[in-house]
Amino acid sequence: MARDTTDFRPIEGMDELVDYLAKGNKPRSEWRIGTEHEKFPFYVDGHAPVPYGGDRGIRSILEGMQNKLGWDPILDEGRIIGLVEPTGQGAISLEPGGQFELSGAPLESIHQTCREGNAHLAQLREIAEPLGIRFLGLGGSPKWTLAETPKMPKSRYEIMTRYMPKVGTKGLDMMYRTCTIQVNLDFESEADMRRKMQVSLKLQPLATALFANSPFTEGRPNGLQSWRGDIWRDTDNQRSGLLDFCFSPQFGFADYVEWALDVPMYFVIRDGRYHDMTHITFRQFMDGAARNQVPDGLPTMGDWANHLSTLFPDVRLKRFLEMRGADGGPWRRICALPAFWVGLLYDAAALDAAEALTRDWSFEEVRAMRDAVPEKGIGAPFRSTTLREIAREVLALSRMGLKNRNKLNRDGFDETSFLSTLDEVVARGTTSAEEMLAAYHTRWGDSIEPVFLEYAY
Repeated sequence: MARDTTDFRPIEGMDELVDYLAKGNKPRSEWRIGTEHEKFPFYVDGHAPVPYGGDRGIRSILEGMQNKLGWDPILDEGRIIGLVEPTGQGAISLEPGGQFELSGAPLESIHQTCREGNAHLAQLREIAEPLGIRFLGLGGSPKWTLAETPKMPKSRYEIMTRYMPKVGTKGLDMMYRTCTIQVNLDFESEADMRRKMQVSLKLQPLATALFANSPFTEGRPNGLQSWRGDIWRDTDNQRSGLLDFCFSPQFGFADYVEWALDVPMYFVIRDGRYHDMTHITFRQFMDGAARNQVPDGLPTMGDWANHLSTLFPDVRLKRFLEMRGADGGPWRRICALPAFWVGLLYDAAALDAAEALTRDWSFEEVRAMRDAVPEKGIGAPFRSTTLREIAREVLALSRMGLKNRNKLNRDGFDETSFLSTLDEVVARGTTSAEEMLAAYHTRWGDSIEPVFLEYAY
């Protein structure tokens, strides 16, 4: 999330909140692909994390990128904490521990997504390498303790840092020591949103397994393939995880609104300042609970948009759907994640087939799968088989969808090649995390340091 919203229109009632989501409906011709990817900055000399300030800090990278790109700065109490393309076609932001994030432009094809990612990483290297900084493509910080991890000067993160230990045991790890790749996808109607939400919620644990890439913590194996996936099991279960009501055949925008209303807030912005609102839900805010606590304590549409951005289910509904299950990873994974989901959700035949495949998967079965994946990866059991076998079927459907889309690059190739890194996981029967663990115990000599060479951008 690059910039929090300031929309001061007052909220008159529930219908406006539902309508806010419904305005995300788009005709198929306007569907786009928005890819986000995070990475850990580190100093090449010594592999230490990069702080915000100083001549060789993250602020210097942001200022260098601003000069190179001409993008508008995002400021928080006078400090640069991100950049945004002036027409809204992309943004750069900081996660709490300095994770550097590109929120990509809404694009028509994975070919464009890959070109965007290549350009971003090349620009970043041009600015960062003279400072002795590179970036690590993993799902979890492999070396640094929480105390060693820098903290970025963003007001919303200060509020979250105080709040997280009250609602779970792993929220600070989520904030400061994880990275992800996400893709944001459109829907054309409430019924289309429902189908895509249900299919993608059921298949999100499979995405976590295929992209499992966080087997180290504080310099040694952590016993997991996706430490990041495990962290999300106890971050803040009021606002994250699987949503059982989404499995209902009648699920719609109003159901999501009803759930969101009863989740505690993080903040509101008034006069450029962030006010801690973690003591009330949005419903209580609507009922006047903050009337005497913050200036102009009545809810606005900007407050609602910001609140929706602080909810963390495995698939998040805003005016589009966010696929949130994957660990961060190397360059090829940045392209593979949107290809996986676009193939399944943007082609009618593939979506029909994925819906048929998952139709009788129960909430309890999907939750059990989600619980097993952080440790077992694609070897996690499901009914009488494993996720590796499910992955074969699902990747075949995604490939079919990408073929049907027939989005060709300048050389006449379609988007199916972007699935090759996932095909390799299934063919090997081992995830990226398992490959790293094998290297750690053999050619890396039980040292974590080679990861900063082999998985760096």
